[in-house]
Amino acid sequence: MPVYVAMPRGINVGGHKKIKMDLLRAALEEIGLEQVKTYIQSGNIVFKYAKASPEALSKKIENKILEEFGHAVSVITRSAEEIKKSIAGNPFLKERGIDEEKLHVMFMSGAPAPAALKQLEALTIAPDQLRCVGKELYFYLPNGMAGSVLMKKPVDRLLGVVTTTRNWRTVNTLQQMCMDCR
Repeated sequence: MPVYVAMPRGINVGGHKKIKMDLLRAALEEIGLEQVKTYIQSGNIVFKYAKASPEALSKKIENKILEEFGHAVSVITRSAEEIKKSIAGNPFLKERGIDEEKLHVMFMSGAPAPAALKQLEALTIAPDQLRCVGKELYFYLPNGMAGSVLMKKPVDRLLGVVTTTRNWRTVNTLQQMCMDCR
């Protein structure tokens, strides 16, 4: 059975859209997700499910969260293989002097339009850097997320796609959880 990662946007951030992880796991098991595990309180979810499209799984999870907890949230889902590829495809790993603690991945619901990506690149101020590879935007933020002018912009609205961002440690932990779930 395939393994997936679902990443809800905005759960338990700043005291908003509070959901206890044990209740989230139980709710998702009710809709047929198996071996449901969560990582940290922002609701990163690793699970097994019959072969399905990540988009269909995102909708299924979004609907259950709305029904069970009353929160309208967007969910980005990737297969375990897609998570593995997103790690291997990080273009910053090939550069010298990169501090992996300053890497972030923005997972997107679809690839952004080239014009929107150019607008985002124009807003990027050094030392911040970004690279887009398919449905992932990789960020190198030497001054951290809080110190980034770019992260203060409505990136998802600019790109015209749903987004959710995870730090590099979280992305790697989710991949490890996928491997442990097999």
